[in-house]
Formats: sequence, C-alpha cells, structure tokens
Amino acid sequence: MSSQTLVESPLDPAKAVYREVVPAGSPWIHEVKEGQTFRILDLEGNQAADTIFYSLERPTEEHYSAIDTIRAQGNAYLTTGSTLMSNEGNPMLTITADTCGRHDTLGGACSAESNQVRYALDKKPMHNCRDSFLTAIAESHYGLTKRDVVPNINFFMNVPLTPDGGLTFEDGISDAGKYVEMRAEMDVIVLVSNCPQLNNPCNAYNPTPVEMLVWD
Repeated sequence: MSSQTLVESPLDPAKAVYREVVPAGSPWIHEVKEGQTFRILDLEGNQAADTIFYSLERPTEEHYSAIDTIRAQGNAYLTTGSTLMSNEGNPMLTITADTCGRHDTLGGACSAESNQVRYALDKKPMHNCRDSFLTAIAESHYGLTKRDVVPNINFFMNVPLTPDGGLTFEDGISDAGKYVEMRAEMDVIVLVSNCPQLNNPCNAYNPTPVEMLVWD
C-alpha cells in the first residue's frame, strides 16, 4: 500500500512551453493536450495541490475517477507508473516521474463544511479547496458546474491508511523542489486548488506556491 517509486525527469524546465506559478490558496485551470507532459512543482515543500482532471472533449461526462484508478492499479497511493483512470475506464494520464514518492487520492478536498465538522464551528468561513474549484469553473468556458466537482487527487499530501481502514492527515513527505510529472493520454482539462488549509499539517500549516509546467 505504501510503496514509493522515485523517478526523476529528463525534461528541462527551460524548454517548457508553459510555466505559471500558482499562489498559495489560488485555483488554476488549464488544458493539457494528448502527448504533452504536465508537471506540478512543490516550490517550498509540503504544499498540497488538490487536482481534478476532465476530458476536454466531454468535460461534463468524463472525469478522473479515484475508484477506477485504485482498482486498476491495486494500490491506494499514486506514484510513478500509476495510470489515472476516468469514470468510463479510459486512461487519462500516466505518472512518468515522481520525486515525492506517493500521493493521496482518498482524503478529498477541504470544504467549508468539512472544516467546520473536523475543526471548529468558526472555521466554516475559511478559504477552502471546494470553493477554489467552484471559483475556477465559474470563470471558465467549459460548462462545468458544482455537480462536476468530483473526488480529487491530493498531490504531495500525506494521508496514511490506518490498520483499521481509516485515514489520518500527517506531516507532508514532500520538500522544496520536489515534483510529480504525468503524460496526458487524452486531451484534458486540469483543475487545481493550491490548498489553503491551515487546520491540519498537510501544508505544514503554511500554504505556499506551486509551479505548473507543460512540455510538448
């Protein structure tokens, strides 16, 4: 369940066709075409990047599926070699390099409601990933709505499974300069909330920027 496959990438950031730094707590939405390689770079370490993928051709019908991905690989964690599957059983992306070691796809995204339930009543107004997702899709032209915000991947987030099948949120295992890289197996829309969480150690209680890079 906890195996790690550390693989560095041969790609040169200077040759990327797209680069953008996403500030702490901000959303990001962008297209990645089939055959392109997409990297999320943890600039300062221990930052969680909540991510959902959609088919560019049919975004309201086909999207990333945590259930299909876990079932296909027989592992609860994501790392080099993992194929990210859609709800229709199609490969969306393949993780080709990973210097962090593993990534969570069970813990879900923080929301106003989960912050209130997990932490305190007065945490409900705090900025959260679900609101970031909704902000990004509302400003996009893909026709996505609240119903399309499905269970996500938490890149760089450490959510160990307990022996009795529960989940715990622990200090991150990433560090400054670590990254995860994936090749698109179809044209996809990438939706990211650069997590603003301040109530658990997933961001070391200090949200920081991440950088997005794309190569042809």
